[in-house]
Amino acid sequence: MARRGNGPDFVEAFARGLDVLRCFDERRRQMSLTEIATASDLARPTARRLLLTLEELGYVRLVGSQFELTPRVLSLGMSYVSALGLWDIARPHLERLVSATHESSSMVQLDGSDIVYVARVAVPKIISLRVEIGTRFPAVQTSQGKILLAALDEAALAAALAEPSRAGLPPFLPRSAEVLERELREVRARGWALADEELAPGVRSVAAPVRDGKGTVRAAMNVTVHAAETTVDTLLHDHLPKLLRTAGDISAEWALWQSRPYSEVSADAVPSGTPKSAAG
Repeated sequence: MARRGNGPDFVEAFARGLDVLRCFDERRRQMSLTEIATASDLARPTARRLLLTLEELGYVRLVGSQFELTPRVLSLGMSYVSALGLWDIARPHLERLVSATHESSSMVQLDGSDIVYVARVAVPKIISLRVEIGTRFPAVQTSQGKILLAALDEAALAAALAEPSRAGLPPFLPRSAEVLERELREVRARGWALADEELAPGVRSVAAPVRDGKGTVRAAMNVTVHAAETTVDTLLHDHLPKLLRTAGDISAEWALWQSRPYSEVSADAVPSGTPKSAAG
């Protein structure tokens, strides 16, 4: 690849790292080293060094022989979630849910054994944990994490739980494998999950899955309450039906968005000489 920058301070290695990240999109969520080198127009050894650096920094991970992005790229400007199209769809639904429940609602994805917050609409509450976009918590201690773990097959679940948490919280006493398996089986059967002061004193939440057009669980959303203000009965009987309805609406709208009968192409992909009306 020829050098692209003209300025004396242009860092070619950094630009090539961004080229690697930009290789991934909705159609290419997982790629081999060779595919990435080809897509980014890099020599294979160069692509390998960049990928290993990004892996060490937590922006990509190796699954078998394939590389994929991690939710950590959210910190680079939400490029990952914007490409999925889910979050723009979800936000107005989250806002309506919060307006109806007067409680905070968030959306997360799974990253190893942690959940990572990717969308949130909050109301002022006396809850001790600060949550913002990019915040990580151990999945097994949260309602949303239980939803996402329950959606994994046996091998993927074992692999996720084998990864150490990067949430930076004090160690906790883990459930036994039998107890966790039983709880996740219940979550799969009923379609929602509860976490009652498991993450921190006073934090109580219920979560539901958000699915893509193929029915795959891709995210989880919740309603969070303070245990001193809201009982489990109120959470399940008043807020859970609204949450399930909202999660279903988001999933349905996202499925329609994914099935749109066209694909967007960049201006660079349009052959020269093509009239603008034909390109549009």
